[in-house]
Amino acid sequence: MKTPPLSAYQETLGMIYFSRMLDKIRLHAAGNLREDFCENLGAGFDSRCVNYLRVEYGTLVNRVLEGGTNEEILKWCFEAGRKLSEGDLFIWNQYISKVGWQDAVTEILTRRKKESGLETREEIQTMLEYFEYDEGRK
Repeated sequence: MKTPPLSAYQETLGMIYFSRMLDKIRLHAAGNLREDFCENLGAGFDSRCVNYLRVEYGTLVNRVLEGGTNEEILKWCFEAGRKLSEGDLFIWNQYISKVGWQDAVTEILTRRKKESGLETREEIQTMLEYFEYDEGRK
């Protein structure tokens, strides 16, 4: 059965979203990623995440497919790209958790909510909140 990825709120070494990105890579490689996620692999938030870590997405995919835990792979990113400080993690987590709230992505969030039949759900103010509702966790 094809499934959506893990929640973006799941943390790896204090970093949110990273586990979701790795889960999408693993699910896709196994042929189990829900089809609507396949087109944006490596784009959108995935791209923002790897750019923040200073690693190439294709290189990360190869590393994920070699195996290892999310923690081991994030530590690899710290070595191959850049080590994130506590402040860097705070900035990333605050940023990614607020995308879609009164910013350049608000229009996309509004469109996605409408496409999913969630346009009346005023409590959905960010993309991460939208993921939780759209993927059935809320």
